[in-house]
Amino acid sequence: MNVVERRASMPVAALVAGVLGGNRLLLARAISRVENQEPDASALLTALYPHSGKAHIIGVTGAPGTGKSTLVTALAQSYRAAGMTVGIVAIDPTSPFTGGALLGDRVRMRALAGDAGVFMRSMATRGSLGGLSKTTGDVVTVLDAAGFDRIIVETVGVGQAEVEIASTAHTTLVIEAPGLGDEVQAIKAGILEIADILVVNKADRPGMDRTLRALEMMLEIEGNGARYVRHHGQLLRVESPVESDDEDRRWKVIVMKTVATDNTGVEELRQRIEAHRHWLVESGEMGLREQLRIANTLENIIRAELNRRIAASIPAGGLDALVEQIRRRESDPYAAAAGLLAKI
Repeated sequence: MNVVERRASMPVAALVAGVLGGNRLLLARAISRVENQEPDASALLTALYPHSGKAHIIGVTGAPGTGKSTLVTALAQSYRAAGMTVGIVAIDPTSPFTGGALLGDRVRMRALAGDAGVFMRSMATRGSLGGLSKTTGDVVTVLDAAGFDRIIVETVGVGQAEVEIASTAHTTLVIEAPGLGDEVQAIKAGILEIADILVVNKADRPGMDRTLRALEMMLEIEGNGARYVRHHGQLLRVESPVESDDEDRRWKVIVMKTVATDNTGVEELRQRIEAHRHWLVESGEMGLREQLRIANTLENIIRAELNRRIAASIPAGGLDALVEQIRRRESDPYAAAAGLLAKI
């Protein structure tokens, strides 16, 4: 039996015990099993789920070139100085042609290597949209069960529409940087609306004042209010416990300046994140954001299972034949989809 076969044959119970016991090697193997969606991944997650729910999840998103990985490294070091353990999930892009990925975040975060209180995992998007991988939430569950105090999820470099991180994290940081283009981009509806904290990184660069003014103008337009959680899917709809006119209880989104390369503003950012965590708990918003995460997880599980069942119901070559019928206008995509769904 070779090494790969031995790893694949390791019982779920052994992996669970290793994760809960702080064995980093078995933690890495458990994450790989979940990320690769192996047959026993569901059993592994089922066993670990009751041990999760303690970590605070921090999402870090923004356009490419804003210094997200460097800021995540500095933020993790700040948490370590405060005595907390940190799990990091860094998402890297996948080639649409080869399916491969250069896990560059692992290279950028090499300053964290050797710290037993930090566990860093790079993941490829594997074709998923929204800035995350489709198994990101499951990997976060594994790290949560492993006992990390804070889990930081860094998305792939995103644009205005990739806001999936908002349904994964408790606190969402949106990172901007000076000199990346027209400041009008900063006030567009989209990704900035999910921010609990706005950060201008690389604040020592020219153009910082213009970027800062653009973001502050956006906050004035939006009323400087909180991003309230509302889930627009079909499984659950949640409303904020904080009334829209209760200014004293609403979370105030502010713009913070950092220079991650020399740790300027990083400790202040960490304190702001912790203040947001306390607000979530005290206001009751934490429970609603957990509901959002759970609803999102349920939808993903159901969607994946439906896809699996549909694929299993189609005979070899059947999909190609169906596509050809649609191309010849002998059928249509809507009737074809209804027929496939009827089989399950």
